[in-house]
Amino acid sequence: MNIEYRKEYSSRLMRDMEFKVYGHGGQPFLFFPCQNGRFYDFENFGMLDHCWQYLESGDMQLFTVDTLDQETWSDSTGDPEKRIAVHEAWYRYVTEELVPRVIQINQEGAGAHGAFGIVAMGFSMGGYHSTNFFLRRPDIFSGNLSLSGLFEASYFFGGFMNGLVYDNSPCDYLKNMSLDHPYIPMYNNRTNIICMGQGPWEEEMVKSAGKLERIMKEKGIRAWFDYWGRDVSHDWYWWKREMEYFLPFFLRRNKV
Repeated sequence: MNIEYRKEYSSRLMRDMEFKVYGHGGQPFLFFPCQNGRFYDFENFGMLDHCWQYLESGDMQLFTVDTLDQETWSDSTGDPEKRIAVHEAWYRYVTEELVPRVIQINQEGAGAHGAFGIVAMGFSMGGYHSTNFFLRRPDIFSGNLSLSGLFEASYFFGGFMNGLVYDNSPCDYLKNMSLDHPYIPMYNNRTNIICMGQGPWEEEMVKSAGKLERIMKEKGIRAWFDYWGRDVSHDWYWWKREMEYFLPFFLRRNKV
């Protein structure tokens, strides 16, 4: 399997950012790690064992990104305006710098499926990130696989709200989206899967997902919300099983 490590300077963040590439071509996926996680966590936690066949066959190409969660969502004692400004700069890094590199690298490989768009994928806080990127930029992201995510900024910013917090809080901005917004048909032409268990440490995720599901139904936005059993906890063992189950739904549509 082709594995590449990249370290490239970001003008949006004024620092070097690291990411890894797995596979030589196919449908590109962009993976967001768990809260305060790193770009190498997907590999280190054994997730490659559960998608290697797609990577080796050229059906899937995976890019794993670094986040700035420790400076933003996790910094509960920091200045909230600065925290969300840094997050938004990271958002700009991903959409304006990393995404073009993902498309370029994908097109240089075998298969070049970048024309299908990029599938966002993440677990825990990464599941929030993948959903937020998908909802904010459906022109870039053709799908979303969110496992055990939260979808309200208030969990991390309390009662603080400004424009940038609002723009990064799916339950808030979708609630106020007009029914004729041009993004809604785009969402409905994409594959959007949001899943979590109902076991230990998933209670808040189930509550938040339920709220997002109700808002989406009110707006006529189609999405697959899948709530696994009460034995399914917030951990890598279950994310491996969930990812393995859902990946074919994103790869099947490209078989023409």
